[in-house]
Amino acid sequence: MQLVESGGGLVQPGGSLRLSCVATGFSLDHYSIGWFRQAPGKEREGVSCMSSVDGETYYADFTRGRFTISRDRNTAFLQMNNLQPEDTAVYYCASLSTTTIRAMCLMMSPAHGTWGQGTQVTVSP
Repeated sequence: MQLVESGGGLVQPGGSLRLSCVATGFSLDHYSIGWFRQAPGKEREGVSCMSSVDGETYYADFTRGRFTISRDRNTAFLQMNNLQPEDTAVYYCASLSTTTIRAMCLMMSPAHGTWGQGTQVTVSP
């Protein structure tokens, strides 16, 4: 079971990026998915999560309508618009067998579920 993220990079403030997360060795169909980020010197935090059951979504307040989570077969996506310097971080995707996605986003530990290796997002002029 493996998750591989891609799509990170350097972007100017106000720009956009679309992160992808491909699952290999297992099907994402029965797992909720989530995007998390960790900035230098800060703890990892949940960005957005999506249920495997009914597509219910959860977004952290700081996304403020700028980010959109989606999934298509064995790939998860995070569309990020109007990026700001404070969005600079390593972004991780994760999968977990759960239906409580708010709890997943707020409390999921790296010790549980499946995690990708992360992709760097840098927002700078």
